[in-house]
Amino acid sequence: MQLIKPQVAIADDTEDVELDSTADEQEGAQASSVIRHPLASFFHLFFRVVAIVIYLFCDWISENFSSCFVLIITLLSFDFWSVKNVTGRLLVGLRWWNQIDEDGKSFWVFEAKKTSQGKNTGTETEARIFWLGLIICPLIWTLFFFSSLFSMKIKWLSLVVASFSLQVANLYGYLRCKAVEKDDQPPDTHSFTGQQFLQRPDIIFGIL
Repeated sequence: MQLIKPQVAIADDTEDVELDSTADEQEGAQASSVIRHPLASFFHLFFRVVAIVIYLFCDWISENFSSCFVLIITLLSFDFWSVKNVTGRLLVGLRWWNQIDEDGKSFWVFEAKKTSQGKNTGTETEARIFWLGLIICPLIWTLFFFSSLFSMKIKWLSLVVASFSLQVANLYGYLRCKAVEKDDQPPDTHSFTGQQFLQRPDIIFGIL
């Protein structure tokens, strides 16, 4: 009579570890692509994109330049407020504001909070949306500036300069916040010049 040896299955711990690490990587990739603040992400782009569209098709929307001027500046003012006070804090954990000390002196504060894996922290996708919108739109207004300048449209040039100023103000403020975050420093309240950005190209390239 032939005896049949029982076969014992040996668990391969190495394979399980590899499968678990792969699952963790997939979960991490999915978490980074999730938009946790859809409303903030939407309004981060809404006002500035609508202002650009109205500028391009202003002749079709209204023949009155004053109405187009007021509408575009109003949209960009809403954009300035929402980006400065809401979307920057939610999407990238950065904020900047004006503060008055006990002596009555006014100064600007640029702050970057330490991010964690909490639900209130923006994901990589949201950060990419934030920085792309913050950088690309001023570049578009720069193109509008040169087109108005070369075509000698002085009234449109004044509109472009005002729009460009509102867009660049937030970009400048958040670049300073990014510099604070990059160096892991406390909130910055000192004077700062654009020359420091040229000396630190990693700040600009690091956000993209």
